[in-house]
Amino acid sequence: QLVVHVGVSGMATTVTLEKCGHNVGYKGLDNCRFCPGSQCCVEGGPECIDSVIDMDAVCTRVTALGLDLTVTISRDAGRYLCDFTYYTSLYQSRGRSAFVHVPPLGKPYSAEQLGRALQAIIEEMLELLEHSEGKINCQHEH
Repeated sequence: QLVVHVGVSGMATTVTLEKCGHNVGYKGLDNCRFCPGSQCCVEGGPECIDSVIDMDAVCTRVTALGLDLTVTISRDAGRYLCDFTYYTSLYQSRGRSAFVHVPPLGKPYSAEQLGRALQAIIEEMLELLEHSEGKINCQHEH
């Protein structure tokens, strides 16, 4: 139904829902000192792929639950491993992927807080997906 990726961002201070993945602009080497020569994920692929999940709605719904943390939205997962993974997943799943950036443990949230938030986020994503299934399938058939 849905692939959900979670990545740690040393710059994050909130739980961040990524709306889209980007295909080009990859210049940083990963831990194995690799970077694609083309600086892109999928040669010939679209520049940006949006998730079929309405991240604004997920953010609103999870915020309304009153969890003791902040959930925000982003359109730029960073042109590094997280963005590369997200784009590739979106491309292969035809948009049926999500990516959530979390801050490092204890900065400021505990593992328990992050666990509760991720559970709520995934539940909301699945509920939204279930209610929009007809529209999503219709978009992919045209």
